[in-house]
Amino acid sequence: MREFIVEADGGSRGNPGPAGYGAVVSDAATGETLAEAAEYLGVATNNVAEYRGLLAGLRAAHELDPEATVHVRMDSKLVVEQMTGRWKIKHPGMKPLAAEAARVFPPERVTYEWIPRERNKHADRLANEAMDAGKRGEAWSASASRAALDTPAARPVTPEPTGPPGDAVAGAARVRAALAPTSEPVGAGAASASESAGAGAEPAGAGAGAESAGAASASGPASAGSESAGAGTDSASAGAGAGSKPAGASASSEPAGASASSEPAGAGAGSKPAGVSASSEPAGAGAGSKPAGVSAGAGSESAGAASASEPAGAGAESAGTGTDSASAGAAAGAGAESVAAGAETARADADVRAARAVATPGAGWAPADLGPPATFVLLRHGETPLTPQKRFSGSGGSDPSLSDIGREQAAKVAAALARRGTVQAIVASPLARTRETAGIVAARLGLDVSVEDGLRETDFGAWEGLTFGEVRDRHPDDLNAWLASPDAAPTGGGESFAATATRVAVARDKLIAAYAGRTVLLVTHVTPIKTLVRLALGAPAEALFRMELSAASLSAVAYYADGNASVRLFNDTSHLR
Repeated sequence: MREFIVEADGGSRGNPGPAGYGAVVSDAATGETLAEAAEYLGVATNNVAEYRGLLAGLRAAHELDPEATVHVRMDSKLVVEQMTGRWKIKHPGMKPLAAEAARVFPPERVTYEWIPRERNKHADRLANEAMDAGKRGEAWSASASRAALDTPAARPVTPEPTGPPGDAVAGAARVRAALAPTSEPVGAGAASASESAGAGAEPAGAGAGAESAGAASASGPASAGSESAGAGTDSASAGAGAGSKPAGASASSEPAGASASSEPAGAGAGSKPAGVSASSEPAGAGAGSKPAGVSAGAGSESAGAASASEPAGAGAESAGTGTDSASAGAAAGAGAESVAAGAETARADADVRAARAVATPGAGWAPADLGPPATFVLLRHGETPLTPQKRFSGSGGSDPSLSDIGREQAAKVAAALARRGTVQAIVASPLARTRETAGIVAARLGLDVSVEDGLRETDFGAWEGLTFGEVRDRHPDDLNAWLASPDAAPTGGGESFAATATRVAVARDKLIAAYAGRTVLLVTHVTPIKTLVRLALGAPAEALFRMELSAASLSAVAYYADGNASVRLFNDTSHLR
């Protein structure tokens, strides 16, 4: 199934005043712009123009593929919150537009994310072009548009996954980026790897504990340890241009505390923090540490065959071995040929290595003498009939089984875990949907399933089976209290998030002791998984509302003997595509 990114915007010069909208449809996997739309609307309000932009973007995506899934990104908080059902629509001019937008695709195939205005420049420029054309008495013309040309190419459509050592997705992504031939200058594209995504991590409203069909992007904030493209390549060879240090390599871009002393020798694939130069990196930094953004010019001829496996020693040449033997005139062609020849094999090998890195002993920030960690691979169960309806489904409700889609998702997870070959045991929540998911995976892996009661979902009391909007209408005071405090319980004797956290922490400690040094698959629910991640990060309770967890997604946390934990993966759904 194809996945599109729709970015839309609208504006009004007067509010109400001369208005217009813009929308752009991109391929989620490649970032390629597939369609643009813009129109002058005459006199309208800003919000109406934004809704018209959303509608145009969804229709353009539907024309490209009516069976696709769509992720909408807008800088209008109002439109995003109203389309997700968290805010009511009161304006009479917007109600029919919102209803029409909701009918373009089935609701379960559309997700929404708020982004800051600076990350929505393409759609914003289209809207302004439409208003400028209207002012001249003309219609907007796609052939005359400069919106795509004037928008920085580094705009991340699908942000590069980032994370600490052992993050399988991040490691594979970095290796692929390092191997991919490119005509960009050294360091180009660094903005996309280092661009902050913090504003995109809006509160998920009903997301915490509620059954969700993935109603927000997995593209959360880039972690503090994320690697800037080209970081540490200040020793790039002369063929790439003297002094062409890539973005992210300078001292000014180094995050506070990101010194060489904070990175242990032997750190895993892609583990180098943004801004740390090659000269300050300890010897023996892990495989795959060659930064992205280095063009296949002089000094990079070994990129295709060696960069994924060759350790980058302290002060090492960033383009690999043999750089001083490549002549400045001939190496560019040789490097490009080598990249093309070795890229396919190296990509496959890198994916396998990166996947195994999730459970590789000693591949985290902890010193090697602590021994291998207990690694929890956290699997949220597959969809149930309540999931696409976004209804609260905890441990006190109807205990639904998986839907046909949920069973298909479980089979895909099982196949992915079988390919990785790292899971040594399976533990599931006692609820039907988790036991069924675990059973499908266990059958593929040839393992038994143990049940741990502490992994069950929160009891949502009288809210069980209701949507967020229904709870807001029936129990507004209780809902507001619940959103404001982890100690507040749902109406009718439900379980508070504080109580859930206590229960989950007890189960966590029990399982760490039982599976020390091993990799165990925990098949559980939204709240327990978010709680385990929150506790590992030392984040406050309100962080539960700032994480989105899709059905059948994978996350991973490693627990070390000194009591520290490392979050290695979060909300990975690549196996479902």
